[in-house]
Amino acid sequence: MCSIIFLSCTEVFFKDKPIQSSLFDSGVVHIGRDETNDINLDSLAIAPAHAAVMLKENITIIKQLNDDFPLIVNGEKVRETNLENGDKITIGKHTIVFNSTVVITADLQKDTLLSKDIESLNEEIKPAVKVPEANLQVISGKHIGRVIPLKKAMTRLGRGGDGFVVISKRKDGYFISALEHDNSLQVNQQPLGENTVKLQHNDTVVIDNSAMQFFID
Repeated sequence: MCSIIFLSCTEVFFKDKPIQSSLFDSGVVHIGRDETNDINLDSLAIAPAHAAVMLKENITIIKQLNDDFPLIVNGEKVRETNLENGDKITIGKHTIVFNSTVVITADLQKDTLLSKDIESLNEEIKPAVKVPEANLQVISGKHIGRVIPLKKAMTRLGRGGDGFVVISKRKDGYFISALEHDNSLQVNQQPLGENTVKLQHNDTVVIDNSAMQFFID
C-alpha cells in the first residue's frame, strides 16, 4: 500500500546569502521576529508575528499578520495569497523561497530514512519544554472567575481591533507578546507595545479590556 506525504521546504536568504532552511509537513508555520516563531528572523524590520503559512495537502496559503509590516510575494504586496513552487517571499531584508514536494512511500509502517527524518524534524520543532503548568484567571468583566489553561506551546488571545496577543511556553517560562499593537494591551498596568515580557506569578494582564491574573500551579 502506497502513502503520500506532502512536504514544504523553505530556504531563507539575507542579502542573497542562504542563512537557514526548514522542512515542514503540515499545520501552520509562523514567521516573525519573536523567538517562538517556526521561522525566526531577527530584524527590527520584521514584526514579532509577521506572517503565517497554512500547509494543506493540495494548497498552501500565506497571510499577513501585521498591517504595519508589509508582506511581499514575487515583488507584490499582499495580505493573503496562495503559494506556488519557487515563490519568493520578501520580509524586511530577508527573502524566503518556498517549494513543495510530494513524496510517495511504499509503506509508512516501515522504518524508512524519510520517515526517520520527518520524525526527527517533528521532535526538533516540537517545544520540548518542561515547565510548571500555568493559567490565566479572568478578574474583571462578565467572564470573571474563568480560568484559561496555558497548556499549548502558543496560546493566542484577543480579538481583531482589540489586540491579539500570544503567550508562548518555553523551557525558561511563559512569555507574552503582541501580534497586533494596541494601547489597551497591558502587563502590570504598563503597555505591552512591541515588547516580549516574561510573566511572573500573580502578574496581571489586560486583553480585550478584560483583566486577568497569571498564576503557576
